[in-house]
Amino acid sequence: MNIRHDNTRQHILDTGYRIIAGKGFSSVGLTEILTTAGVPKGSFYHYFESKEQYGQTLLEEYFNRYLATIDTLLEADAPSGQERLMRYWQQWLDSQCDDCADQKCLVVKLSAEVADLSDAMRITLRDGTDQVVSRIAALIEAGVADNSLPPMEPRATAQMLYQLWLGASLLGKLHRNSAALDGAMRFTQQLISR
Repeated sequence: MNIRHDNTRQHILDTGYRIIAGKGFSSVGLTEILTTAGVPKGSFYHYFESKEQYGQTLLEEYFNRYLATIDTLLEADAPSGQERLMRYWQQWLDSQCDDCADQKCLVVKLSAEVADLSDAMRITLRDGTDQVVSRIAALIEAGVADNSLPPMEPRATAQMLYQLWLGASLLGKLHRNSAALDGAMRFTQQLISR
C-alpha cells in the first residue's frame, strides 16, 4: 500500500482499531495488523516502541475522539440539559445496537482483558473513563441547573449511569441482542424524568 509518510501512523492505528475492536488485544498479532494495513514492520517500530505502547496510543486516540463527541453534545443547541444528556445515551444505544455482536466500544472490549496485562493500558482506560464520567456529570449538572432534570448529585449519578451502560453493553455482546441496553435506556429515562 502506498501511504504518505505523515498518514502511516494514523493508518496503522485505524486498521488496528477495526481488528482489535472485533477480536481483542491479545489475540491480534502485529503481523495481522501490518499485513491488513499494508505497512512493513519497520514502519510500525518507527512510530511505536512495542505492541503495549501501540495499545496505549490506540486507547488514547479512541478517548480523544469519544470525548470530542461528548463535548459536541455539551455545546449542542438543544433547549435543555436533559435533551443533551438523552442524546448521549441514544447515541450510545444506536452505536452499540447496530449489531450487538460487533463491539465498537474499546472500553467494553478491552477493560477486563488488558487490566492485568498492561499497567500503562489500564491507566489509560481508567483516566479515559474518568474523563467520560466527568463529561456526563457536566451534562447532568447543566440539566439540574436549567431545571430540566430533578435534583441529583451529578458526579455520583454520572458514575452510576456509566457503569450501568458499560454493563449493559457487555451483556448485549454476550446475549447478542439489545435487551440490556434497552433496559438501561428505560432506567435512565425513569431516573431523569421530572
